[in-house]
Amino acid sequence: MTGKKILEIVGDFVEDYEVMVPYQALEMVGHEVTAAAPEKGEGETVKTAIHDFRGDQTYLEERGHDFTVDAAIEDVDPAEYDALVVPGGRAPEYLRTYDSVIDAVRHFFEADKPVAALCHGPQILAAAGVLDGYEMTAYPAVRAEVEAAGCSWADEVTTDRNLVTGPAWPDHAEWLAAFLDVLGTDIEHGPAAAAADD
Repeated sequence: MTGKKILEIVGDFVEDYEVMVPYQALEMVGHEVTAAAPEKGEGETVKTAIHDFRGDQTYLEERGHDFTVDAAIEDVDPAEYDALVVPGGRAPEYLRTYDSVIDAVRHFFEADKPVAALCHGPQILAAAGVLDGYEMTAYPAVRAEVEAAGCSWADEVTTDRNLVTGPAWPDHAEWLAAFLDVLGTDIEHGPAAAAADD
């Protein structure tokens, strides 16, 4: 497998699990991930938020970790990347106000490249005007926004053409597996894979 170059859009109070788990999992299987944030360059950090579901009418938010950024989104050329990851959390509500973020998202859709978005991440896609005609999902509270942007709603991890979406971090396993399929990532397991390496 030849690894893909994947852009991950991040910002302060991105959801902790939704930025770290995809970053690490995609790197683990051989892809190269660049986490890019507006107005923050290589080596700077964004604060993450941990969202938990404890039976309340909405999620609980707590302070997470500091996540190191690889590049400023303003300095990134989306044409150099094969795919895009858009995590959720509180960050998407303001990240969608940056032209550099919107322009990057539009590039991936115009070029029909793989895109994975989770939880509140689709708020950015809706703002970019790229969802018309897609079937997708998101965090349930975002449903009105994405439907207004022209998509049809699903209640589970969904793949429609180049777009893979999931409701929230508890769906990581299924969402990441679907994204790996769209990326064309072939992972071999067990004795046959070990023998192939000999």
